[in-house]
Amino acid sequence: MRILVTNDDGVHAEGLQSLERIARVLSDDVWLVAPEYEQSGASRSLTLTEPLRVRRLDERRFAVTGTPTDCVTLAVQHLVEGAKPDLVLSGVNRGQNLAEDVTMSGTVAGAIEGMALGIPGIALSQSMAFVEGEEPRFDTAEAFAPGVIRRLVEVGWPAGVVMNVNFPAVRPEDVTEVEVTRQGFRDVRTRYAERRTDLRGREYYWLGYRNLPSKPEEGTDLRAVYEGRISVTPLHIDLTHMPTVHDLKATLGGPPPKAERDR
Repeated sequence: MRILVTNDDGVHAEGLQSLERIARVLSDDVWLVAPEYEQSGASRSLTLTEPLRVRRLDERRFAVTGTPTDCVTLAVQHLVEGAKPDLVLSGVNRGQNLAEDVTMSGTVAGAIEGMALGIPGIALSQSMAFVEGEEPRFDTAEAFAPGVIRRLVEVGWPAGVVMNVNFPAVRPEDVTEVEVTRQGFRDVRTRYAERRTDLRGREYYWLGYRNLPSKPEEGTDLRAVYEGRISVTPLHIDLTHMPTVHDLKATLGGPPPKAERDR
């Protein structure tokens, strides 16, 4: 099995080193193409207004001055020699990619770009509480990722789907089980912009996250990770809300309404 690994934390990230080790448990044919600089929150963005530069680190490892999507595109079209990869692994992200955050995640985007190019994709993230001094437990991801990936590859999944795997912020021996989950949605607002002042007295803003746990429903990715379980969520990029499609067809279908001047 030929495996392509990428991430959004950058080519020097500790989580990418973990992912390489995970991939090499599964295969001897591992290629790495990752961003030269951190691209967290890049989602599926493309670099369209400047050239992409590639730095070859060794025979099968490359750094790209672009996003995770750029990296997977270049890897499949130009950098991986011979047959295209059989699997794209993206991560292991420093921090969870759960609930509504998956739409902003560069980690998830790396897996999605693989899927878009006809290659099964799995995004992997190591949860953490984002408190001062805490470091992610990549040993937890490394302990369980090979088995989870191997089982997913064995059973397979639809071509238009990617797998989003999140490991809880606990020691490997404290992980209780693997749960197949649905995407949740937080009932609290964790993301915020903090206003600061630079040394010249000018204001600027720094985006960050508050450590505010939500109260997620059973069966969601959030609930599983909060309770020490590995969350495996099948995702797809069809964002159509079918109940609303059905409702609108009854009122908006047919000839387009003409604009009327307000009287």
